[in-house]
Amino acid sequence: MVNLIWLFFIVAGFAVAAFQGNIEVVTQAAFDGAKSGVTVCFGLISVMVFWLGMMRIAEDAGLLQKLAVLLGPIVRFLFPSVPKDHPALGYIMSNMSANILGLGNAATPMGIKAMQELQLLNPDKDVASPAMCTLLALNTASITLIPTTLIAIRMNYNSVNPAEIVGTTLMATAISTLAAILVDKWYRRKSRFITGRPPVNPKGKG
Repeated sequence: MVNLIWLFFIVAGFAVAAFQGNIEVVTQAAFDGAKSGVTVCFGLISVMVFWLGMMRIAEDAGLLQKLAVLLGPIVRFLFPSVPKDHPALGYIMSNMSANILGLGNAATPMGIKAMQELQLLNPDKDVASPAMCTLLALNTASITLIPTTLIAIRMNYNSVNPAEIVGTTLMATAISTLAAILVDKWYRRKSRFITGRPPVNPKGKG
């Protein structure tokens, strides 16, 4: 679906430019966009390497494990259908910890592993389970303490104070995360009301 949307934008842009006789503007914009993309990527490398190194130090120092322990009660509340000792919970906590620290690239592999483990618990392999929907909602609207990527982009474009967005980003992502949780809970209750039965629990707990 996303590919179709982008294809529509590209075709529409060329069609409008051709209709107005400014097709060279689209061509120039395409080259400028490609150039900017490469420039931004190179600018991100140093900052991402630094924060990934800090992440590795934090991991070796046990910070991520401690953060995961703090997230444990929250994760069990948000994922009641997942058994307490299931490996999916560990991947979910690692994924959330990385997202909170603004390391989306580090969070992605853990999120994929968590989805794979949740799929093993899913009784209907063709339909996403409630737990999978919850994880997707949390990843989409994750609360972020340090917006690493945005800070790196601002640094790349010579921002006077690249880190000034930390406070507003924390507030915005806190609100988005709360909204995602509330909407997820609402849809779960709506689903139970429509089907007349609670979500599937593999071990009959929660």
